[in-house]
This record gives sequence, structure tokens and C-alpha cells, in this order.
Amino acid sequence: MTPFIAEILGTALLILLGGGVVANVNLNKTIGQGSDWIVITTAWGLAVFAGVVVAGPYSGAHLNPAVTIGLAIGGLFPWADVPIYIAGEFIGAMIGSFLVYQMYKSHFDATEDGGAKRAVFCTAPAIPNTFRNLISEILGTFVLIIAVFYFADASFETQSGATTKVGLGAIGAIPVSFIVWGIGLSLGGTTGYAINPARDLGPRIVHALLPIKGKTDNGWGYAWIPVVGPIIGAAIAAVLFLILGK
Repeated sequence: MTPFIAEILGTALLILLGGGVVANVNLNKTIGQGSDWIVITTAWGLAVFAGVVVAGPYSGAHLNPAVTIGLAIGGLFPWADVPIYIAGEFIGAMIGSFLVYQMYKSHFDATEDGGAKRAVFCTAPAIPNTFRNLISEILGTFVLIIAVFYFADASFETQSGATTKVGLGAIGAIPVSFIVWGIGLSLGGTTGYAINPARDLGPRIVHALLPIKGKTDNGWGYAWIPVVGPIIGAAIAAVLFLILGK
């Protein structure tokens, strides 16, 4: 298992479970059809847990270009490794969304609402407003990244006196999952809280490529916001981390 493969696998699991819950809630004739926001946000938090548990020991489980870029700006991750991590994250997100489509294919066919179908793959604003939608993604990602900074840099002293990093491994998956859950519950109502460029753009591309019956447009006019917003939010968190210190 290399870091590249770990990022692919971890991100694929994240999107399989995250996109899967949206499909379960939105599409016709599923057992979970009509479930509410708490179901979606809870499942996304657990999806993060699954992805981090698997990828954590091998790559640190970024699963998100905003995390990768933010940690690099903050000096906790080498810039040389940024491209391979981001490539793995996008590939994993596209694989995960493709698997969701294959699993729910019959329910996609049974659903007439093209917007509900697209929502399985990517986000869209509840009320379109470029500035406020961008702020929503910036703030949501800022909360995630600033928390990741202080958690990833945290350490504890063992009985032998050695200092061990907590990191984002199996134990670290639990608080990160709660952070994502909290962001969804508190800040996710405006844009669907992508807070992850790969999570949104990768599946959006898959949506564009798949022969989905009765699908709507791909929302390209909005697509830059869940890419640029999270990167800005991550950069702000990294700069604040550098200013405040460890």
C-alpha cells in the first residue's frame, strides 16, 4: 500500500458511502427515500471515518485536496507530495461516485428529477448567490482545516517518555468524523458543504460522462465554487495556524 493508492482507496470509500446516502435519500423507491438532513450529515461523518481508518496508516488520510494544500502551506506536509496526493483523491472520488451509480442504477432510472440525480454526485446552492455561496464553502472548510491542524499536530507522552503524534490514523478518524458531522449540521444548509474539491468536481465529471437517463445539466457555472472556496478556506486556516503557532 503506497500513499497514492491509500488516497485513492480512502477517498473512494468516502464518496461511496457519502454519495450512497444521498442516493438512498433522494432517489425513488429506495428503502431510505425521504429521510432527512440528519441522515445525510451523519452518514457523511461516518464515511469520513471509514476512509480515514483505511488510508490513515499509509498516507495520513487527507482524502481532500484542501487538506493536502492546507497542510503544505502550514509546513506539516511536503509540497513535493502534493500533486500525487491530489491525483489520488480525484481518482478515488471518481471511482466512488461511479460505484454509487452502478449500485443505485435501477433507482436512477426510476427517478424523474434530474436535480435529485445530480445531487448524488455533487453539490448545488439552496439559494444561488455567488458571494455567499463562496463564503459558505470557505467557512466550512476553514473549520475543518483549522481543527485538522491542531489535531494532526497534537502529541502525547508515552510511559517511556517518548512523544508520539496523534495524527489522523484510526483513533484520529473519530474526532475528524465528528468535525465533518458538525459542519454539515451547522453550516451545510446553504451549499451542501462540499468542503472538498475532489469530492465535488470528480463526481461532477462522472455525472457528465455517464449516460444517466433524464439527467439535468452538470452545473458547470457553479462548479468552481466548491473548488476555489475550500482552497481559500484551507489557506486561511494554514496562515492562522502559522500566526498563532503550535
